[in-house]
Amino acid sequence: MQNPFGNGGNGDNDNNEGPNGLPVPPNYATVVKEDNGDIRIGKVGFSYTTFLFSFLVPIFRGDWYNFLCMIGVNLGIVLGLYSIHFTSFQTFNFATSILQFALSFVWGYLYNLMYFRHLFNRGFKPATQRSKDLLEKSGYLPKPKKK
Repeated sequence: MQNPFGNGGNGDNDNNEGPNGLPVPPNYATVVKEDNGDIRIGKVGFSYTTFLFSFLVPIFRGDWYNFLCMIGVNLGIVLGLYSIHFTSFQTFNFATSILQFALSFVWGYLYNLMYFRHLFNRGFKPATQRSKDLLEKSGYLPKPKKK
């Protein structure tokens, strides 16, 4: 199969391979849990899907921990707004809408980082050197300490 993200199919090994030799875009990392072989592929950087679809992304990924974190933060902010006395329900709705839009940007920037960090806590490791380098460069994977 020709790699649509890499070298134009000229036969050079660009080390951009995912599971079963499938091509992986340059800004995606592959992680594997060595004890059972579970493989996850995720984007490194801003999550447009989380920006647009918010809570649906962790649900479809089966990422219940981060789903509950997102729900908790959003619920806390809305309840905090509810404790403020607004002059009308329309003002409350407007303030809530503005904050939800701002939170969409925050979740878009943070969700992929949260997802990978949670995978690392569960025992996942980068599957390839390219993925490890990408994750370290982006700050998703802490760099090993030099002795």
